[in-house]
Amino acid sequence: MAESKDLGRLVKSLRELLGLSQEKLAAKLGVTFSSVNRWENGHTKPSPLAMKQIEAIVLELGAKGKELHDEYFAD
Repeated sequence: MAESKDLGRLVKSLRELLGLSQEKLAAKLGVTFSSVNRWENGHTKPSPLAMKQIEAIVLELGAKGKELHDEYFAD
């Protein structure tokens, strides 16, 4: 699994692909705005449950999310 800063890049890239603010992504994931903000800034990393939700959203993006999935979730 990627390091905290790399996970921050994942969260930001996903959010930008979706065209969402940090607040909107937080609502979609059922977490607080400050959680998303801390993830993006590399202060904390998403919980395993949040990572599963993020992966599911990346997969839902299909071809648009393929690069992110390959970089962060492929074994």
